[in-house]
Amino acid sequence: MDILNKSKKEKKAEVQQRKPTLLVKQPWITERASDLSGLGKYIFIVDKKTNKSEAKKAIESIYGVKVKAVNIINIKGKAKRLGRSLGRTSAYKKAIVTLREGQKIDIIPT
Repeated sequence: MDILNKSKKEKKAEVQQRKPTLLVKQPWITERASDLSGLGKYIFIVDKKTNKSEAKKAIESIYGVKVKAVNIINIKGKAKRLGRSLGRTSAYKKAIVTLREGQKIDIIPT
């Protein structure tokens, strides 16, 4: 019962304790994502509980850039079937991060 009755301060303190490296799981590298990088937009897979402000702070601290805007997309798992067995693909959350003019992230090191 105690977990359900947390105060706003306790919830805020709990959110602040999460590390930025745990919030951002990996960059999303596709052909479309590489086209968007030319426009200063980068796509990352983030933790399901991450909100826009947390994603912004995490990207800024990990990559050392200034973020202009963050858009969040929640991708639901799809039902899949293999023979008689039913299953689901994993659900995940994507964050599309728009950087300020002149900022750049080198996601794919060459």
